[in-house]
Amino acid sequence: FQSFQNCGEEKNFVFLSKKIEPSSVLDTAPLSDGLKKELARNKFAGPTFTESYCWPPVAQGCDVVAISDQGKDPLLYILPVLTLLQSESAYQALPKMSGPLALILCPGWKKAQLVFDILKTHARRCRHLHPMLIILGQNKEAASQVEIRGCEVVVTTPYNLLRLLQCNTWLLCRLCHLVLDEVEVLFSDTAGQILTILDFYKKVTAQARGNAPHQIIAVGTQWNKHIAPLIEEFMNDPYVVITVIEEAAIFGNVQQVVQPCMNSSKTAELLKILDFTQRNLQKVLIFTGSVAEVEMIHKALKSNSIVSLKKHKESKCNAQCVLEQWRKMHSSGTPAVLVLTDDCLQPLGITDATCVIHFSFPSPEVFGQRLQSTADNFCAVVKVGDSAVDQEHTKAKSIILLTENSSCHAPEILHYLKHAEAEIPEELQDLASGVWQSEQDEKFSRPLCAFLKTFGICKNRTVCPDRHEVNLSVDMAQNFADEMIETLERVTILPLVIVHATNYFGRIVKTQKDQYRVLAEEMNDYFKVPGHRISVKTVEKSVFYGLREGAICHRVQVVETPAKDEDNVSKVKVKCIDEGRTSQVNSDQLLHLPARFQSLPPQAVEIVVCRVKPIDNEVEWNPKVTGHIGHKIKGRLHHAKVVHTLGRTVWVDPMVGVTNIPTMKIWINEYSIRSEILSTGLGTDNPEHIAEIQKLCRQVPVLDHAENLEHFTEEDTAGLEEASSPQETSMQENSAESSNTSASPSSGKTFPSFPEMFLDALFLDDVAQTEEAEDSTVHQQKSCHPQIKWFQDNETVTLKVQILRAADSKCKFSKEEVAFSAYSEGKLYVADLELYQSIIAEKSTCVIKDTEAVILLVKEKKGAWYKLLKNKNVHVSLDFEHWEESEDERPFKVG
Repeated sequence: FQSFQNCGEEKNFVFLSKKIEPSSVLDTAPLSDGLKKELARNKFAGPTFTESYCWPPVAQGCDVVAISDQGKDPLLYILPVLTLLQSESAYQALPKMSGPLALILCPGWKKAQLVFDILKTHARRCRHLHPMLIILGQNKEAASQVEIRGCEVVVTTPYNLLRLLQCNTWLLCRLCHLVLDEVEVLFSDTAGQILTILDFYKKVTAQARGNAPHQIIAVGTQWNKHIAPLIEEFMNDPYVVITVIEEAAIFGNVQQVVQPCMNSSKTAELLKILDFTQRNLQKVLIFTGSVAEVEMIHKALKSNSIVSLKKHKESKCNAQCVLEQWRKMHSSGTPAVLVLTDDCLQPLGITDATCVIHFSFPSPEVFGQRLQSTADNFCAVVKVGDSAVDQEHTKAKSIILLTENSSCHAPEILHYLKHAEAEIPEELQDLASGVWQSEQDEKFSRPLCAFLKTFGICKNRTVCPDRHEVNLSVDMAQNFADEMIETLERVTILPLVIVHATNYFGRIVKTQKDQYRVLAEEMNDYFKVPGHRISVKTVEKSVFYGLREGAICHRVQVVETPAKDEDNVSKVKVKCIDEGRTSQVNSDQLLHLPARFQSLPPQAVEIVVCRVKPIDNEVEWNPKVTGHIGHKIKGRLHHAKVVHTLGRTVWVDPMVGVTNIPTMKIWINEYSIRSEILSTGLGTDNPEHIAEIQKLCRQVPVLDHAENLEHFTEEDTAGLEEASSPQETSMQENSAESSNTSASPSSGKTFPSFPEMFLDALFLDDVAQTEEAEDSTVHQQKSCHPQIKWFQDNETVTLKVQILRAADSKCKFSKEEVAFSAYSEGKLYVADLELYQSIIAEKSTCVIKDTEAVILLVKEKKGAWYKLLKNKNVHVSLDFEHWEESEDERPFKVG
């Protein structure tokens, strides 16, 4: 193995497994002429230092592992891979069938989208590669419908690829180039899936005929223990390029040792470590934090008959002199020991040390520089699986003296040592824990973590900038007025701002007298008068103002007030306090808001839908889901059950889209948001969500309207969710016998009932105990009821069932019933119809067409039917296009 160091202005480091001649100039880079011209036209600044070492082996078709701070940048591999794909002759021996030549695996949909966008941009200058981005849900039908004809580059994720392979085992039969993007994330999150894919690829390459190239490229920012078996079992003599010294030290098996001791006994501990014998010659660097420490240690070593050198900024001997003595000491058969400060290391350029001792606890900035001094002794004995490396092969050693005063950078060093799989003493764990807790305390004024609220867990707590525990002074500062939520069991929600699929801002709409509606009407009337529109001269932060948008006026609060421009007008960041949206407006758009319009508290609340999360361990919703939900719910009324509140955040389960029919005094439940998300195939069950939120909020004082919220479990929500799944629209007339009051089971308080607002049957406890209506996958969900139109003549009744491309259809006839079922686009549609009059079952038929199923019922007795069904069904309606009034002049029922 060879290591090279560029000591120019950038002071870059590179560790190489085999020598590579870098391509540092675009003109000589191993890229196609078309790509070079495009890059030059766009004033491409590269190649970067890492690209200059990665591009040559990738362009030669070699296996490559690249670990770099630039490891998240797809340009490390995209351009040379595109260049390789230009050589059509190299792939002539491959089977003449569909399938990509190159496959890029990314750790999630967001990175896959980024890679695909970059790929499309540069692929325009190449032959027709037809790149594809494949992101599928869990619906098996979606995977079976994917067509890859003519596509030569596929970008996807491990989970999506395995779904494809279940339906298309031939998919990789032409695959030549496999790219693992952010390889450490792929292995840490999806190790099993990646190893399955690698095994599949290995079998494909073993069966390949001819001389088609086969290449694996793995790029990332950190070394991972699974990269070693990747190299040994799946790669062919790869080029390893590492430009991060800390990661190179892990690859080079530098032994990391943490030696706890008291600060008062550090020097004594150092002397124990330096107890050399003649047969254990070493080159030792002792790093200190000051000139005084260098002098003190040098004197202590001399007193104990240990010959040593010293170097600090006040030393009389220059760097070259010290370096010569360093080399002579070791060659003369005595251990070479140099005590120095960090600022002297670079001028010395030492890379052949066998041991570095961190007398002063290292910061992350100097830790890598210190390790670099052992680069010549990196000994990359690749691990196989989890087997340990023989210590005889570990030439370089790093020893950290840990004292009670070492807390400053303890978390960062601890994180690295865990990453390096070093032995961690309890003392370091304790120090790091104390620092981490103090860092959390510093975040106490930050917002509560959005991931924690939305999914019940934050996967990146150590790096997340936000708070992960409740701060009463912040979270409860703008608490709900008790009257805002009239009953936990029944709230009407109007989503107005869609953050993502399960997080919105909107209003809780009052079912009796909605004060906000009254306020909005009064504000609109007030500001219609030109004389009332008084512009604000001096904008102040946190103050309420009026903002007109067309004929509508909003109450806004100033969030930021930047400096004004030459015209004394500035862009001001404001938040609409009754909707939750934030925007920038000109300061001269803000209007003086009379005090009477400020008395009503801000109406915007944050709404979180519980018990659903993205599939594949993703941390963000796919835009397809957010777009679908946003289009469906924005500005529409919903009914919901509150399971928890914190300040102005409301967790609901379920939340159901509803439509009001005032003339009939009923609400129609059209869909459940959770069910709607699950039906996309891109969401899955999150059963721990509510419990995690309750655990988070245990320290919060219980409010009158939110006592004993732990009683609201998944079982409580099943009834409503079952009745309001997107496949089963339900409708119920309001009972004339409805009570005027209803008791909240959580608090014992009484609340007004809402005979025109809610379907009581959907919320009552006996209904809530029914079986869960959904599962985490679409194919297990409840059936849908198709829309049906009907018409008749004297002898028959014709039903047109609106269903696209029906499959596995069944239609059973009996004297007074028709049972129809079929699959369409991955959903099961079922219609069980109890007929108003009798039919001749054996003569009735069902014919499946492209856009509908046509059912012909032969009447047992000739004549007109007054209605089709015994009981009303909102999915069944008359087909007036085929109706003949002369048949019967009597009015007919819809269902």
